[in-house]
Amino acid sequence: MKLENKVAVITGAGSGMGRAMAKLFAMEGAKVVAADINGEGVESLIAELAKLKDVPGEVVFCKTDVSQKEECDAMIELAVKKYGNLDILVNNAGIMDGMMPVSELTDELWERVMGINLNSVMYSCRHAINIMTQRGTKGCIINTASVGGLQGARAGAAYTASKFAVVGLTRNIGYMYATKGIRCNAICPGGIETNIGIGLRAPSQFGMEKVSAGVALSPRFGKAEEVAEVALFLASDEASFVNGTTITVDGGWTAF
Repeated sequence: MKLENKVAVITGAGSGMGRAMAKLFAMEGAKVVAADINGEGVESLIAELAKLKDVPGEVVFCKTDVSQKEECDAMIELAVKKYGNLDILVNNAGIMDGMMPVSELTDELWERVMGINLNSVMYSCRHAINIMTQRGTKGCIINTASVGGLQGARAGAAYTASKFAVVGLTRNIGYMYATKGIRCNAICPGGIETNIGIGLRAPSQFGMEKVSAGVALSPRFGKAEEVAEVALFLASDEASFVNGTTITVDGGWTAF
């Protein structure tokens, strides 16, 4: 078991990559606080794991709106109070922006995307790092960024800006706290079969036309489980010398 007796917090754990990570981490021995604003997906995962024999870890649900600082703090505190420690933080929650170019972007959409995709990462990292440093824990932080945080034409303006910022924050944290025994890395997925979609019921037609021009270059869509395997590697001791960097998981899309 790669995560035996480790305590992990995973946001956006009710569906897609977050759910796959929560399941895999529990199968590898972790005690997982699965945070999501919607409990249905997490509860179904808990029920699924209960039907399996000898699952070494466990999953508990924490209802969390990650755009709210107080709820991020409460999520971290739940892990510490329930399990006595925090070893792994995965900031996975995120939303798309309807491919909105900056000329069509509203203040409301900008603030919502930044609140969930970026502010939440800072809130959770800040609280987790303070706990880890105070306790002397050798911690691991994994941030779900995106190829949209490496390239300029994979999404709209708000999503792109938020994911570029997550990549920068990841590298800063990785360097700043390396000597404290805390590693911080980002996963940059390409097109993954999840329910995140493109966001918004009425996406920008102009933005869609621009972004879709490069979609055909992607060899295939990935599966949430494939991203979860990368997260497991980063969370494990096997990645003890991997810090402050990004791992692209896109089947070769950005290699062109």
